[in-house]
Amino acid sequence: MQVLHVCSELFPLLKTGGLADVTGALPLALKQLDVDTRVLLPGFPAIRAGMEEEGEVATLDTFAGRIRVLFGRVPENGLELYVIDAPGLYDRSGNPYLDPHQEPYGDNHLRFALLAWVGAELASGLDPFWRPQIVHGHDWHAGLVPAYLAARGRPAKSVFTVHNLAYQGVFPAWQFGDLRLPGHFFGMHGLEFHGQMSFLKAGLFYADHITTVSPSYAHEITTPEQGCGLDGLLRDRQHSLTGVLNGVDGAIWNPASDALIPATYSAEKPQNKTRNKLALQEHTSLQSDADAPLFVVVSRLTEQKGLHLVLELLPELVAAGAQFALLGSGDQGLEQAFATAALRDPGQINVQIGYDEAQSHRLMAAADVVMVPSRFEPCGLTQLYGLKYGALPLVRRVGGLADTVVDSSLENMADEQATGFVFDEFSAQGMRQALRRALALWGRPKDWKAVRQVAMKQDFGWEAAARSYFTLYEQLLA
Repeated sequence: MQVLHVCSELFPLLKTGGLADVTGALPLALKQLDVDTRVLLPGFPAIRAGMEEEGEVATLDTFAGRIRVLFGRVPENGLELYVIDAPGLYDRSGNPYLDPHQEPYGDNHLRFALLAWVGAELASGLDPFWRPQIVHGHDWHAGLVPAYLAARGRPAKSVFTVHNLAYQGVFPAWQFGDLRLPGHFFGMHGLEFHGQMSFLKAGLFYADHITTVSPSYAHEITTPEQGCGLDGLLRDRQHSLTGVLNGVDGAIWNPASDALIPATYSAEKPQNKTRNKLALQEHTSLQSDADAPLFVVVSRLTEQKGLHLVLELLPELVAAGAQFALLGSGDQGLEQAFATAALRDPGQINVQIGYDEAQSHRLMAAADVVMVPSRFEPCGLTQLYGLKYGALPLVRRVGGLADTVVDSSLENMADEQATGFVFDEFSAQGMRQALRRALALWGRPKDWKAVRQVAMKQDFGWEAAARSYFTLYEQLLA
């Protein structure tokens, strides 16, 4: 079985968020099941610099100009790649999607249509030595893959995974003519979306099967509340819609072997977790205090993540003797508000604006609680990392958070199922109740350690997700 994944980023070559963790891990997990898996990527500078280039597959004249398709590998793990060499489109400094003013590039429709078009070319035999039977696109950047395959008579089956329905790749209608798709593809039954065109809608409409990244989110996106204007289409296609829970790459996220943290530890021998907290306190403004519960946020700073709730409750957290550390960037208002809070209470609040992969590992290893109070959350990887590292997740009962965290109620603790703190109402009051339960449990060290051990023993590896996709691929090919 030959499967081509099409995506815009991949860990460890290029990462702006959780998408890269998924696309970096899932193809490797599929390889363990003897699926012949390759990945197609745009030739962003970090990807070109990080790959081991082995040769040229083809030179093509396209609607976006002349390009080369290169073949290579990820040096760290041998994953096989196709990379589009188109410097005029991809060789730009900074963010892959945004210009220096944090505005989307004006030619993003061409940059990512080309990615999908090359995926369809590979499915049509561009590489004489390898041809995919399944093309699996990820998020709106690859949303046109099923459309181009449909326009070619479906030379391969298509799977389209929605990682976040809120990001839809919407462009002006007049740019449709640049895409070289049949004219009738621009319509209600196609790319048209409220007078514009949506790459995400194209993926949802034309894919042979749609997946998203947790069972709860697969249901939620068929409702008006979380369907982002596409719930009607998703209800029509719900028999071809599956929720497959994301996993954690144990080779990268494992406190027993993590080279990025000061001291390794495990569920069976958790003592060194305290050493990680003390090390973090020593290297930040936080007071050295092993007995102060440490709450952390590692996140994009967006309204979706519910971080205004965290801001509202920070004074109560500090008054209770807890510490708080944040790593993230995004909304400038949130950045400034958290930075101001850190200036106000430097001994108990530490804020680092930006993204630092090593620091995210150190925060998970140091944390007692990781906070993910999202308005909506397709899957969430942060809470999965928290479980693995014994940082009990404090989450809202939504999407993948609902599927992965069990509240520390008395009943769940008695059944040895509790793994964190869960609340329902998206409000400061709703979150406050979960916060109080966390602080109360911290005051009972024996119970805290018991819940932490259950959390660390949860298995959210990629093997289960890979098996689910393998079964789906088999069904499509049958």
